[in-house]
Amino acid sequence: MIARMKAKNNFLDKLAIGFSALCFLHCLFLPVFLLLFPTLALTFFGDESFHKMLLFVITPLSMLALFMGCKKHNQKHILSCGFSGIAVLIIAATWAHDALGETGEVALTVLGTLIISYAHIQNQRLCVSKSCKDC
Repeated sequence: MIARMKAKNNFLDKLAIGFSALCFLHCLFLPVFLLLFPTLALTFFGDESFHKMLLFVITPLSMLALFMGCKKHNQKHILSCGFSGIAVLIIAATWAHDALGETGEVALTVLGTLIISYAHIQNQRLCVSKSCKDC
C-alpha cells in the first residue's frame, strides 16, 4: 500500500513537472515557431487558450502532488514554494500581459514554471529519500 502511494506521488510529481516544462517551452519557443511556421498561429498551440488550458491542468495536478508529498514528509516550505509558483503562473496568465506586456508575461510564466518544477523536484526527492519515514 505504501509503495503504491509512493509511486502515485512520484508519478504525479513527474507529470506536474512535465506540464510545467511544456508551459515553459511553449512560452519560450512559440514566438520562434510562429516566425518559422506562421500557420501555427491558426492552431490551438498559437492561441492564448492553450496557456489557460495548461494552467487549468497544472494547478490542480501540482496542488494534489504537493499536498500528498507534504502529508508524507511534512515539509511545508515545499508546499508554500509550489503554491508561490502557481500564484506567479496565475498572475502571468491573467494580469501580466496587460500590465507588463508580452515580455513580462513570458518572464513571469518562466519564473512560475521554474518555481513549481523546483518544488516538485524537492517533493519527489524527499518522498524517495530514506529521511521520509512514512514514504
